[in-house]
Amino acid sequence: MDYIKDPTAIYAKSFATIQNEVDFSTVPPTIAPLIERMIHASGMVDLIDDIAFSDDIAERAMAALENGASIITDCEMVRSGMIAVFLSTSNNIKCFLNDHRVEGLAWQEKTTRSAAQVELWKENLAGSIIVIGNAPTALFALLQALDKGADKPAAIFAMPVGFVGAEESKQELIANNRGIPFITVKGRRGGSAIASAAFNAVARLSKISSAA
Repeated sequence: MDYIKDPTAIYAKSFATIQNEVDFSTVPPTIAPLIERMIHASGMVDLIDDIAFSDDIAERAMAALENGASIITDCEMVRSGMIAVFLSTSNNIKCFLNDHRVEGLAWQEKTTRSAAQVELWKENLAGSIIVIGNAPTALFALLQALDKGADKPAAIFAMPVGFVGAEESKQELIANNRGIPFITVKGRRGGSAIASAAFNAVARLSKISSAA
């Protein structure tokens, strides 16, 4: 079988294909690198049509990282997809899904573990970066917590995926972002790879900016 084996060539051709097939003139220059990485992670060039965002999401997330913000994820898959070399030692990645307290909280509140873990996010929310790549219930629970007065994170990367609640939870964020910069994918599409790719794009830009 004849196929490209050189990783550098594969990487270059992948991004050249994205540039050839996607019109980035429709989005702000600061957002284009995030969308490019999201498309690269998903293989879906039409994803750009469904991405909703605050114009300042990249700048606000970069500033938060440079100020030592923690990153809170809804699942281990998102955490595993984050590129640690782009982060400083003060940027701790936290996932509470498997915390021993979560199962009891879920039972008590009659909800999913993904939603229940948000209770444990609260003391870490202020100035943090939230990256959701799996559970719509986690996004719903976060928005409910904010409505009840929880501290605001610096930015929300919201990519829950699926057929139940994914579209609705993201639409709620788009309709009312609670004053928090965000990026999300409308509809059913999303997932951990897309969420971590968007975050990595910002983290990479932050690393480059800090080194300049």
